[in-house]
Amino acid sequence: MSLVITKTTPKEDGFFMPAEFAPQERVWLIWPYRLDNWRDGARPAQAAYAAVAETISQFCDVTVIATDDTFADCRAHLPESIDIITLPSNDAWARDIVPTFVMNNDGELRACDWHFNAWGGDFDGLYSPWDDDDKLAERLTAKLGIPRYRPDNFVLEGGAFHVDGEGTVLTTRMCLLSEGRNPHLSETEIETYLKNYLNAEKVLWLDDGIDPDETTGHVDDVACFVRPGEVVCLYTDDPEHTFYEAAQKAYQQLSEMTDAKGRKLTVHKLCCTKGNVTLPESHDVTSSEHAKDRNSDDLCIASYVNFLICNEGVIVPQYDDANDALALQQLAAIFPKHRVVGVRTREIVYGGGNIHCITQQQPCTQ
Repeated sequence: MSLVITKTTPKEDGFFMPAEFAPQERVWLIWPYRLDNWRDGARPAQAAYAAVAETISQFCDVTVIATDDTFADCRAHLPESIDIITLPSNDAWARDIVPTFVMNNDGELRACDWHFNAWGGDFDGLYSPWDDDDKLAERLTAKLGIPRYRPDNFVLEGGAFHVDGEGTVLTTRMCLLSEGRNPHLSETEIETYLKNYLNAEKVLWLDDGIDPDETTGHVDDVACFVRPGEVVCLYTDDPEHTFYEAAQKAYQQLSEMTDAKGRKLTVHKLCCTKGNVTLPESHDVTSSEHAKDRNSDDLCIASYVNFLICNEGVIVPQYDDANDALALQQLAAIFPKHRVVGVRTREIVYGGGNIHCITQQQPCTQ
């Protein structure tokens, strides 16, 4: 049974969330299996997850969480160098249900166990039930033997924010002020939670994300920190592009912001896909009353910003799009000391997310 801390916060106890560009000990993924979210029996998605896991394993240890029923299948897809453990889950979005890990300056590890309601609960959530996903952080921290913080009645997902590790949080109003999350809280009250549980001094609010119907605007499709005082932002100057308005607005807002240290942000542009990515005509998903319908020609939220920084690597989505190579080229210029590696992830974006959405990093505490 995990030790739950409810009377203090990470900030009070001297714990903070390191930036994604800080050293990482391990990256977590969850094996996909839902027939009402993943097409063709989830087999194409599983191949894509395996490719992401193997690529990350070049830079960091990887552990994949599978259910008891899917363990054997998961093991067959992955090399022995990648660990697998079993825990129940409702789907496979590690960023949002594996806990947010925090640490102190003495190298002690703890975790934040946010409340999870499938991106909107009964109001506009994407599937039900979500009880195993909400309990996954508790079960995982018990297995790892680390204490966890459980903020009372506060819904949050890991994809809804980025931190710079130096006191700044980046998020969107579209997500955190959505009616399906925390309608009982004001923007100021939500800021207080973020500051207390991530040990931050300043919250930077973008107005909008690019996926109002999926995660209700997670920031990890729009912008992220790459170094202290520097962010990447999704960008296009094509007014016909689906994401044009949101990308332009985010870029303008970020260009006027300063971080918790008072630094004016340096904003790096990262291209959008040249064309829209849509679900294929052969999108064979089992229809279910328990999950969002996914139909042929539905728009997918295909963003190159949904990459993972992992020690000396940057793992980047590729969509078989004309701008795939340009995205890798731009990121290589932004990360001159990293190896930028692309992974074909159309099958993951068909299910509603991408590389950042399916991973959660655990910081190195040594």
